[in-house]
Parts: sequence; C-alpha cells; structure tokens
Amino acid sequence: MNASTGLNRESHEFDVCVIGGGMAGLCAAIASARGGAKTALLNDRPVLGGNASSEVRMWICGAHGKGNKETGILEEIQLENLYRNPSLNYSVWDSVLWGAAAMQPNLTLILNASCADATMQGESIESVRAWQSTTQTWHHIAAHLFIDCSGDSILAALTPAEFRRGREAREEFGEDIQPERGDQKTMGNSLLIQIRRTDEPQPFIAPYWAYRFSRPEDLPNRMRGVQGNNFWWIEIGGLKDTIKDAEHIGSELHRITYGVWDYIKNRAPENQEAANWALEWVGSLPGKRESRRYVGDHILTQNDVRDGGKFDDIIAYGGWSMDDHHPAGLYFPGPPTIFHPAPSPYGIPYRSLYSRNVPNLLFAGRNISVTHAALSSTRVMATCALIGQAAGTAAAQCIRQRCQPRDLSSGPRLRELQQALMTDDCWLPGLRRQPDELAMSARLCGAGETEFLRDGFDRNIGEEEHTWIGEQGATLEYQWKEQVNVQGVRLVLDSNLNHEKRMPASYPQKGNRSLMPSTLLRRFRLETLDSNGNWHIAHEEANNSKRLVEIELPAQTKGLRLIPEQSWGEGPAHISSFEPLSRWNGKIPRPISTTFWSDVVTQIAPEDLEPPAATSNAKVGSHSA
Repeated sequence: MNASTGLNRESHEFDVCVIGGGMAGLCAAIASARGGAKTALLNDRPVLGGNASSEVRMWICGAHGKGNKETGILEEIQLENLYRNPSLNYSVWDSVLWGAAAMQPNLTLILNASCADATMQGESIESVRAWQSTTQTWHHIAAHLFIDCSGDSILAALTPAEFRRGREAREEFGEDIQPERGDQKTMGNSLLIQIRRTDEPQPFIAPYWAYRFSRPEDLPNRMRGVQGNNFWWIEIGGLKDTIKDAEHIGSELHRITYGVWDYIKNRAPENQEAANWALEWVGSLPGKRESRRYVGDHILTQNDVRDGGKFDDIIAYGGWSMDDHHPAGLYFPGPPTIFHPAPSPYGIPYRSLYSRNVPNLLFAGRNISVTHAALSSTRVMATCALIGQAAGTAAAQCIRQRCQPRDLSSGPRLRELQQALMTDDCWLPGLRRQPDELAMSARLCGAGETEFLRDGFDRNIGEEEHTWIGEQGATLEYQWKEQVNVQGVRLVLDSNLNHEKRMPASYPQKGNRSLMPSTLLRRFRLETLDSNGNWHIAHEEANNSKRLVEIELPAQTKGLRLIPEQSWGEGPAHISSFEPLSRWNGKIPRPISTTFWSDVVTQIAPEDLEPPAATSNAKVGSHSA
C-alpha cells in the first residue's frame, strides 16, 4: 500500500488572474490573453458560462432597441454556437464556451477550483489560493493583476476591498426607485425549469416533498402555464443572504419548482394546455442576481443610467430596463418585478471597473461599482460580457505599460483603451473608431456607399446607416498612387444585430433550430495588384462564420480589392468595414490543425499498450460498465 503524502500543491505565476468563468470572466480572460498578458482563468464549476451555462440556463439578455446587440467576443462566441450547434443543444453550447477558453493561446484554464484565500502585499493582492476538488490540489496563483468576475465578489471577503450589499437609501444618491431607508435586501435566486412538448399526454406525479400550490391565488401575477418561458419568477432569497444562505435557498427552490410544475400539470385552470408537455430539465444550481458589489472610483447610479451614461471614460454600454425584482420573490403577491425605464444605450464608465482601495484589483459582471438600482439594469449577461472584455483589455494594457488600472482612467491611456475596444468590435456609443491610415490615404472605388467601409462606425446606429450593401460579385477596391506595405485586412461583416442568438428556454414539438444570420458574408476573396497592373488572389474564404474577420496579408501592392461571393442567406452582401492594415495586430487565434487519434496513440509508451496477461477464466467481451 502507498503511504499518504498529503494533498497536492501547485504554484503558478501569471500576469493576470481572472476569478470566475461566467460570461464576464470568460470574455475578460480571452481579452487579457489576446492582449498579450499571461492569463489564468479560475472557475469553481466544471463548465463555463455561469448563469448561461447548462447548469443554470438563463438567457443572455442585453440592450433593447434596433441594432443595439452587444458584439465583440460575445458575438464571436454566439456565432460559433450557431455555426456548430444549430439545434441549440446545451451540451454543445458548453463545449463552445470551453473551446473558447481552452484553445486560446496565452490562457490557462483551471476548472473546479474555488478561490479560498488571498495574500496581500501592502495594499495590493499578491496571490490567491484555490482548492480544486477533482484533483485534490491546492493551487497557489501569484499575479500582477486580479479581475474578480465571481459574481459574489469573493476577493471582497478575502481582502480589504470596499464593497456594498443591499439597497441604498433613496436620499443617498437621489434615486427615486430605491426604498426610503437602506437595507441589506437584494434580488433573489431562481431555479429554472425547461419543458418539452410531445405528441401524447404526459402525466406528472409530484414528489411528496414538493410544496403544493392548489389555487390561482397561490401564484398571483406569475402564471402563464406552458407559456412561462424559463420560469424566471420562481425566485426567493432576497430576504436572506444569497451567499451565506445559498444552500437553504436552493433546497427551498427545489420544493417550489416541482410544486409549480405539479400545479401547472394537475390543478391549474388551464392545465389542459399542458397535457402534452413534459418536464425536460430542472436546474440543480440556482442562478443569482445580486450579492456583493465592489466600490470603485465611480459608483454608477440610477440617475447616471437615466441620463444616458455620458462619460468621458465609457468602456461599455447597457440598455436593459432597470428590472428591479422584489426581494421577497415568490412570497410577494404583487408583480415579481418592476421594469423601470432606462435609455438604450447608456454608457458605463471605466472608473466603475477597478477598486477604490486595492490598486491591482479589477472586476466585471454583476459585481461592478453600481448602486442596487443601477445594478438592476447592468446585471444582465450581455452587458456583463462587454464589461468583462473591457476589464480584460485594460488589464493587458496595464501589463504592457507597467501601470495600475487607475492609470488608464484618463488621458492618452484611456483613449488607447477605448480605441482597442472598438478595434476589437466593441461599440462605444458616442465614440468613433480611428480607421487605419492606409485606408484613409487610398482612393476607394466601388458601387454604392463605399465610404461606409472606412468611416469608423462598424454598425448601423439607430436609423443612421453605416453598412455597405451591394451585389454578390461586386468589387470594392482600394488604390494607391505608389506601392504600399499592407500587413493585413480587417473586415466587420453584418451578423444581424437584431438577432439575439439566444439558447432556448423551452422545447416545442418541432424542436429548436437557429440558422446563421442570412446577412453574414460566407464566401469572399481578396486580391492584390502587382507593379505590372495584374491582380492576384491573396486570400480566399469559403466558409466564414465570424463577424470580425482579421486576415494577415503581408504584401507590397498598389491595390487591394474585396469580392463578396456568397452570404449565408439569399440577397445582397452586407459589409460594415473593410480596411487595409499598416500594422498587423490580429488577436483572434486561427483554428489549430486537426489532431488525429492515431497520432495521439503513438505518444503512449509501448510497454503501456501491452495486452493484459491471459488467465484461464478470462473472457474478452464487448460489454463493460
């Protein structure tokens, strides 16, 4: 027998450590790694996505309004999901999220690991310690910068970082949707269910421990029967501590959830509508809306939101209503939430993304520096993803420039951060991306409104057009008087920003299917012009599935042209940006080449592949547990 040697221990050093692998943390870690920082992503669950993962299954919601959908890394991931997962299967969705992190160069993914301790060096965080249950390993992670995307702000509990919890008093910031007196109440947790329609009746027998709902008055202002979407209103916990009391809240939600479905199937007045519907899935992990919120140099308030968030240091935007759930949740007989109006879009400032008193701490997600009222809007996941990409981009810039997050809050460094975000396809309302000097120095030819291709706006804004639309096979051509050095090409294609690209909340009988946006360009080619006036194919793309396309194309040329050939749907080509690049700074990794299993097997030591020793009673069979 082997003697115990104790628990495993591993030590790591990184530039940036991101804690929490929800949509904010995933986008933060990818952005940091793509910005050149050696990055760790620490997640306490086996899957990524947080509330959007297969464990919780909340929709990714974001800004309301025509063409206001969030882009950047989030749109890249959602388009990959449509491409690989048209039937919208949650296991495949998990694999899309895992692949985005695991295959990202410069990023180390550490799953099933809970941050349990932190060490300070002066006012800064020096390292964290995380317990990985699957390997029984303590991971010691030292880093220059930390980004807390844990939702619950775990580093606020482990460091002196200032934070808030609960609802502010109305008079503190002059917020009229806050209570007259401040308290520790929050929005609650929800346990979601998903249902499937079939072609025959589906009986349901509730477990004895389920709560019994016997009359419509037990579920006032909630019931929509099988039209209840994902049943987000099955919510409690806001009257307790959503962190400390999480297990109790989860147990109660299980009893409530099965009781609600029992009522819908067996006692609701409209139960015949539910006859052929079956319970497809019940969550085991409640989704949280609110717990601790950090305090940064700026606390975003209800009034900031209503005023449109016109900040010089804008790095993201929101646009969801101030969707303030009653803290009593399902216990409250009135409406479960109030949708207080908010403009869409409104700006979110960089100063709400870093700690006021811990200089090397950033944060992203529902735990940024906001009041409870503002949180009721900023907490939705598409907004959190944008904030995450901004925090990760800022962290990488800090590493390159050897400075602290606060140093990026104004002046040239702030402008650099904003331009980097816009270059990476994050729209910042009110700002214009600076097109490459090569694009501006050339003559641009082609049919239609070709100036849209280099105007610095990579989407239509309300009714304001910024997208070139033309025939497939048309030619868009840059011409220079002399040969120039082209290092690459940047394209932004129309991925239909009115298409939400959500995962499903229920399963109709015909199934769910979501196609690639019909406006997205699928096939195109690039050509360059030599000194003799001849055009040569420099790049051909036959099956594009991305909105932001970066193509390395080192060439000495007097001309560059793009020929769109086919979109994912019928109709004309839609292109928001087409620019030659004087410097190559492509960040999106190219897919690695296919690995053949036969090559993997050759790496196993031959002695480990020896057949087992034969025994007289042994059978070689095809069935095994």
